[in-house]
Amino acid sequence: MHRLIGERSLADSWLDEADARAAFRDMVRTRRFDERALALQRRGWMSGYPPFRGQEASQVGAAHAMREDDVLFPTYRSNALQIARGVPMSDVFAFRRGHPEFTSGHDVPVFPQAVPIATQIPLATGAGMAATYLEDAHVILVCFGDGATSEGDFHEGLNFAGVFDAPVVFFCENNDWAISMRRERQTASDSIAVKAEAYGFEGVQVDGNDPFAVRETVTEALTDAREGSPVLVESLTYRRGPHTTADDPSAYRDDDPDLPEWRVRDPLERTEEFLREEGTIDEEFVESTYEAADEELREAVETVEDLPTPDPDDVFEHAYESLPPDLAAQREGMRDFLTRNDPNELER
Repeated sequence: MHRLIGERSLADSWLDEADARAAFRDMVRTRRFDERALALQRRGWMSGYPPFRGQEASQVGAAHAMREDDVLFPTYRSNALQIARGVPMSDVFAFRRGHPEFTSGHDVPVFPQAVPIATQIPLATGAGMAATYLEDAHVILVCFGDGATSEGDFHEGLNFAGVFDAPVVFFCENNDWAISMRRERQTASDSIAVKAEAYGFEGVQVDGNDPFAVRETVTEALTDAREGSPVLVESLTYRRGPHTTADDPSAYRDDDPDLPEWRVRDPLERTEEFLREEGTIDEEFVESTYEAADEELREAVETVEDLPTPDPDDVFEHAYESLPPDLAAQREGMRDFLTRNDPNELER
């Protein structure tokens, strides 16, 4: 069966004041990270970047629902979830500068972010099945966008999870757009959550712009998964910016989307307004939170800038024991190009 949760107010899901402040603090940290990352990419500091502005509540709420030993399988837009989960900002920046992930050596149980669409879903199911066989208590949370539900990996991963009762929560952030393709052009289903019925487990929708509702819903889903029942969570949110820094959303969507106001409103503004009204935060707390986030960002950027320049040859390592001829030819072509061109000039 599936449950559909429609519009909710922030007050429908309440945490204690410390939890509420922590959620707001992580939403500020990740919003400032997103803004800084976008600015850094625009001046050539790092490669293409997928903004997540508008999805902070969805990701922070999910991160705060996870236990310390639960394992995260992120996608390329899950940077807020990774940071709120405990991955250092410098690690996320370093990845975009050509370094391997997890340069800090952190011990947060998180897999590398998946850039190909939906490939992480069957891997997460396999990790959940392995946890069951090994009698481990942790649960897997795997993230993906609405566009990933059109890939075969989505259906295969959920089918195996249903058959083998894998302890997995499938967390779909439905931001209404798979690049330029709206959700209703991808599927005739009433929702993405309802797709769980075909695989024999529960699907649930939640207001993805309410961090507390997301935390409550994902907490319940993780509990069910821990007991052997996978769950598909559809977090209804909205991507306020471009799909990536190579995208121009004005070419395919209007500024006035045909969606309810609760879904397109800025979640950070919404959360701050609610917590101020509740007396949970005040101006001093808000100012200090932004100042701390900016200082954390400054240190993260400095950490990454102090890293040695990655060796371009590294991109060809570790995939094959013996490099296939076509990739060997590509490597030689790259080496020849770099020999004939000054890398510093290319960056400019």
